[in-house]
Amino acid sequence: MPNPLLDIRIGTMVRANLDDPAAYVRQILPLGFESIQPFFWQTLGDKDLPRLAGEIREAIGDADVTVSSIGVFGNPLESGDVDRGVLKAWETMIDNAHLFGTSTVSGFTGRIRGKPLTDSLPRFREVWGPLARRAADRGVRIAFENCAMDGNWASGDWNIAHNPDAWELMFNELPNDNLGLEWEPCHQLVYLIDPIPQIRKWAPRIFHVHGKDATVRWDVIREHGVFGRLPFVQMRTPGFGDSDWTRVISELRLAGYTGAIDIEGWHDPVYRGDLEITGQVRALEYLKQCRGGTSYLPNPV
Repeated sequence: MPNPLLDIRIGTMVRANLDDPAAYVRQILPLGFESIQPFFWQTLGDKDLPRLAGEIREAIGDADVTVSSIGVFGNPLESGDVDRGVLKAWETMIDNAHLFGTSTVSGFTGRIRGKPLTDSLPRFREVWGPLARRAADRGVRIAFENCAMDGNWASGDWNIAHNPDAWELMFNELPNDNLGLEWEPCHQLVYLIDPIPQIRKWAPRIFHVHGKDATVRWDVIREHGVFGRLPFVQMRTPGFGDSDWTRVISELRLAGYTGAIDIEGWHDPVYRGDLEITGQVRALEYLKQCRGGTSYLPNPV
């Protein structure tokens, strides 16, 4: 009998640019992760995607672990050599997502560098219109991560999908049903936005969730303000930040979200480097508790 707890799985991200991502998957599976998101930084490098898909499927074997999505994070809107590689990577990943057993590909929208956000909208439509149709033809959904990458409304290098006002503009440009968000509360806390009402409004567009949190340093804000000399917010692994993940998961369930929350752990200022996996395991345990536990009684009394 299916376990309804696993309608929302708790997993982690896997760097697909590693020499042997499958070996890393085999290493971490005993820790209890229920899903993985293999992802690339900017381009595929020399990776053969069908071969990688086979290696990761083999590493998972009979374990009850899914590939929630695959990702590529770069700027496909610009025209440099690397940027063209990012666009090519998107095309290749859309074409091969089914080999991983997933129907979701995620990453940044891209951006016209150094320009106001709205200047990127014509190029966004030009690039993502064909990609959305290509994905729809293959039963694939595209999820845009909501990370600003240090950009803002006036300028930036990577991504326009970091603000709900931008989401309105993007989905007005391209209302395709298979375009949505890879959402996490961290990036909204950076803007001092309450993430809970945002889930209620944007849930139909939330295709994938990253497990990353933040701590807002209100003492710094009161003395130094925001975006000043001292950082007013720290990115944290779930369980160490400000978000109430019980409420986050409850709101996602109420909105009908099914999928995964994949932990993005290496940004934490404490649990990084040699301590990253320690933080990730704690986050895994914490998020499972917030989800409601790890067991299922089919005939409760």
